[in-house]
Amino acid sequence: MGIQAFEDRPPLTERVNAYDEQHLVTYLRLLDAEAEGADWREVVMIVFGLDSAREPERAKIVHDSHLARARWMAESGYRHLLEPRMQ
Repeated sequence: MGIQAFEDRPPLTERVNAYDEQHLVTYLRLLDAEAEGADWREVVMIVFGLDSAREPERAKIVHDSHLARARWMAESGYRHLLEPRMQ
């Protein structure tokens, strides 16, 4: 699986947005890694292709912000995916 293009921080909206929809697999991977107790530095390399030794601040921001959005999706955001879409 290739590494998908990403922002340093996902857009924070009250509803699921296009970025969230494009990164659902990324969010699942982050949640799985957290559940397994994986080291964030390894996760950020595998999921985002970032070297935490070269860009420690950016790597931490990317990891933490996407993990927070993944948690939001798992706790409440997923409900928006179940709602009928307006056309």
